[in-house]
Amino acid sequence: MPLNRRQLLSAAALFTLAGSGAYLLPPLTIPARADDTAAPADLAHAPPEGDIVLGSDKAPVTIVEYASMDCPHCAHFATTTYPELKKRYIDTGKVRYIFREFPLHQIALAGSMLARCAGGNDKYMAIVAALFEKQTDWIVAEPLQPLGALAKQFGFTDQSFKECLSNQKLEEDILAVRDHAVEKLGVNSTPTFFINGKKLVGDVTIDQMAKEIDPYLKEG
Repeated sequence: MPLNRRQLLSAAALFTLAGSGAYLLPPLTIPARADDTAAPADLAHAPPEGDIVLGSDKAPVTIVEYASMDCPHCAHFATTTYPELKKRYIDTGKVRYIFREFPLHQIALAGSMLARCAGGNDKYMAIVAALFEKQTDWIVAEPLQPLGALAKQFGFTDQSFKECLSNQKLEEDILAVRDHAVEKLGVNSTPTFFINGKKLVGDVTIDQMAKEIDPYLKEG
């Protein structure tokens, strides 16, 4: 069953709700599924805006991550495990890495929209990295100023910042990613990873990821 999108107010509403605390919504309640693997066709379904992909298309392992910009576990993974994953597996052509949005709150939706507005995989991932690294700076009672300041570091103006967060089509596209992940893949928390289709949930370590990745490398 599709998520009720009224549970996640538009990112543009941040401008009218600033200071009210209304954008700090409670976590979504999403039914869990028992299966821990994903059908290839469901996992390969790309977002309307296109996938953010790093690594070789010929890599024997594909990792898909679903993350929310305001998720502290996602931030911890991004700042601790991901750099080693990139160095050891992505940059060496062993892993193809796909990052997909799964916003839990509208402030997270705003962060994802800013990353998409930046354009290109490299700029997208640079903003994502900054959002996770500085998460405690902008997940605050009044997030617009620190979020806007961070965006300006990547070339946004006041106008382009507001235009990005007011882009209804982009908002709908990102929510479509989340809907698909819930309905077809059983994603109900962040971060959630699929390593060649097998689901791993939570702030996993590089050793946990290596345990799933390395057997595919030996097969080659």
